[in-house]
Amino acid sequence: MGRVAALVTRRWVAGLLALFALLAAGAVVGVVGQADKPDGTLTALPLDSDSRAAAELRQRLPEAQGSAAVVLFARDGRLTDADTAAVEARARSLPGATGMPPQVSEDGTAAVVVVPVESGDATRTADTVEQIRAAAKSGLPKGLTAQVTGPAAIQADLAGVFDGANTRLLLATASVVALLLVLTYRSPVLWLVPLTVVGVADQLAGVVATRTLDLFGVAWDESTVGILSVLVFGAGTDYALLLISRYRDELRTTEDRRAAMAHALRRTTEAVVSSASTVVLGLLTLLLSAFPATRGLGLACAVGVVVAAVFALVVLPAALVVFGRWVFWPQVPRVGQTGLADGRSLWRRVGDAVARRPVAVVAVVVVGLAVAAGGISQVRAGLSTADQFLDTPESIAASQRYAESFPAGSVDPVVVMTTGDGEALARDVAGVPGVESARVVASGGGVAEVDAVLAGDPGSDEVRDNVAALRDALADREGTHVGGTEAEAVDTAAASGRDRALILPLILGLVLLALGGLLRSVVAPVVLVATVVGTYLASLGLSWVLFTQLLGFERLDEGVPLLAFVFLVALGVDYNIFLVTRASEEARDHGPREGMLRALAATGGVITSAGVLLAAVFAVLGVLPLVVLAQLGVIICVGVLLDTLVVRTLLVPAAAVLLGDRFWWPRRVGGEGPSEEPKNTARVVHPSGVS
Repeated sequence: MGRVAALVTRRWVAGLLALFALLAAGAVVGVVGQADKPDGTLTALPLDSDSRAAAELRQRLPEAQGSAAVVLFARDGRLTDADTAAVEARARSLPGATGMPPQVSEDGTAAVVVVPVESGDATRTADTVEQIRAAAKSGLPKGLTAQVTGPAAIQADLAGVFDGANTRLLLATASVVALLLVLTYRSPVLWLVPLTVVGVADQLAGVVATRTLDLFGVAWDESTVGILSVLVFGAGTDYALLLISRYRDELRTTEDRRAAMAHALRRTTEAVVSSASTVVLGLLTLLLSAFPATRGLGLACAVGVVVAAVFALVVLPAALVVFGRWVFWPQVPRVGQTGLADGRSLWRRVGDAVARRPVAVVAVVVVGLAVAAGGISQVRAGLSTADQFLDTPESIAASQRYAESFPAGSVDPVVVMTTGDGEALARDVAGVPGVESARVVASGGGVAEVDAVLAGDPGSDEVRDNVAALRDALADREGTHVGGTEAEAVDTAAASGRDRALILPLILGLVLLALGGLLRSVVAPVVLVATVVGTYLASLGLSWVLFTQLLGFERLDEGVPLLAFVFLVALGVDYNIFLVTRASEEARDHGPREGMLRALAATGGVITSAGVLLAAVFAVLGVLPLVVLAQLGVIICVGVLLDTLVVRTLLVPAAAVLLGDRFWWPRRVGGEGPSEEPKNTARVVHPSGVS
């Protein structure tokens, strides 16, 4: 690594390398571009599920039967003759209308027209629904309103959430990162270098990740690139903060900035490579998920972390040494200034306070995490369709109004697909307890569709129990599968439970092995992983309190606990790696106890800045009005802050001091070290490299 570091920082090479890398990345982004997202109809459905099998059969129907938009016409009182005439005219003139007469509710306050929508991607469906909405609302009698709901309209409104989302996320994320970098460095110039490098890495990661997904035939959805961008900005900036902090420290002992960067890069590479490898391993476990979209997210984010690490270790150091020390202005590091590890900073004082009472610190923090995790016992998972949006879109508002005049389940019925006789199936379905009505709505391509209206409100336990009862009744009918929104929710809950049971322990095992290989220790990895798991449980418990008491969420999305665990464990271990690799380095000369305290003094500021920045970056997911992303952002934000400000600052140093040499067992990291506080031992390295 020494030769690579010397090459990256060499005069002329550094400037050309940085310029070439940035231009080449820009050319790839501009010329190649991201791969086109595949048809997302089935990406959210778990593999080998009954609802997915039903959806696959449904795709064999004639194209016009792909989905449906339900146009609801309503007024406060009973519909007038003029209203009825207008609705009948719309039933014949709406885009895609088949001329079927409207259905009027028993109370006479509403009427619906069902319009078939051709199957296709979310963008095409959204365009079709927009045309239907415009045509339905124009020229209506005064007081008569028109709203569009149904599966097609809900899909369109979900697509609308992501319309321009990547641009909004990118701008919000870049703005947050820029602000925090300015506050961290307190320099009008320095922040521009890492922000530019990480920004280019983010754009390149989007291209490389989607092209990789396309190459291996892995599906992804609208949220993948947005979450990828947030992760690349967060991880890339974390690595940049660590490198620049070490570079600044080396400039206090080394006259030649290139020698200082080469030394900083050698010392930083182990931590960054170890951290990135751990995160990548954790993310790749998502390839075992039952959900195609989750698999795509895991692979895409793994690619993004690799790109971020390469840019942080190759492009950023080359770009920084092009500039002189002045880039740190007004706080320019000078030779002879006290280094972070030797100073009496806030973090050194915190470390000394922890070291005086390590048992009390461990006890208080562990009890605090346990109390915070107590809220987990109240967590309920499984969002209904109406609960997926932060703001109520037209499709959900119309569905709620629809339920006032029609059977609630009829707007989005359970879909039973069969390769057999549709009429016979409809009669059997209608006789199942909990089924209010059933009828054949489409046939062709060797399959038939029966829509069944179930008793109970959409999303309720009653409806999902009725789905289970319907499946049990049809279990012996070959080639028959139960799908639709409610059945998909049942399958999603079951598959999410299987994912958690498989992936969570696998991640912990991989992280333990990775830490064991990095630290060549048995005890330290167990302690570090235990602290990260405690952080996750506490963040989930605290977030649940926030969701229920402040944000008005009654349930978690089924996929959020798993994704939050993957990101928090992988990223939480990052900060522990930054700390303990520096502690191992310092312990060689100062012993395990003093080495840990010096490591905390040296890395406390940069890790805190990195943690706050990462927490803020994930909180940016809340700019999209989708509950699942808001919940994921809040849990990761809370968890990262807990890990950065409490676990890494107090619990890990206290445990290391309490265990002493046993923390590193079976490895020995150094002697007992000096008994008194070390003095400033600045070394001056001249351009020749001779001290």
